[in-house]
Amino acid sequence: HVQLVESGGGSVQPGGSMRLSCVASRSKFCMGWFRQAPEKEREGLAAIRTLGGYTYYANSVKGRFTISQDNAKNTLYLQMDSLKPADSAMYYCAAADLAECNDWNNYESFGFWGQGTQVTVS
Repeated sequence: HVQLVESGGGSVQPGGSMRLSCVASRSKFCMGWFRQAPEKEREGLAAIRTLGGYTYYANSVKGRFTISQDNAKNTLYLQMDSLKPADSAMYYCAAADLAECNDWNNYESFGFWGQGTQVTVS
């Protein structure tokens, strides 16, 4: 079992930046960030292979968001820049034993989830 605890959410103006953190009780092969806005499906944003650090991004955030990790601290980060009102959502950290993060943008691929942190851009 893996416990995930997100932090760093809040309110920011359009064009601003924010960094989310996720502390994991232990490492899994693939770590990801998702978000879900009211009445919308959960959307995969980015993922990282914990071994090797390969990263994957959704087109909607590529070039604006950066996923990274600190393996020594078992911590996952999501740096979000050039934020837009459309980025407002609940953001979740997720973990899975996915070989090479296959199918990373499918939330059903991840078995462990944090409680979420709200991001509001307005």
